[in-house]
Amino acid sequence: MSEDDEKIAITPAWLNYKQSETYSGLSRTTLWQLINARKIKAARIGRAVRIEKTSLQRFMEQSTEDLGVL
Repeated sequence: MSEDDEKIAITPAWLNYKQSETYSGLSRTTLWQLINARKIKAARIGRAVRIEKTSLQRFMEQSTEDLGVL
């Protein structure tokens, strides 16, 4: 089996705004507000903002539990 036959799915631990919007269904403004309220973790690298995927996932799970959905 060659290396070309083996494909590994790499999932990023940090997402940009567009990826975060797609992943969560939240708008850029809502994500920005959550970052400022320190409800999700984000890092600034130069001008780029990266949102921690696990932090966003935890927030989404917490929100559904609060609504009694789960």
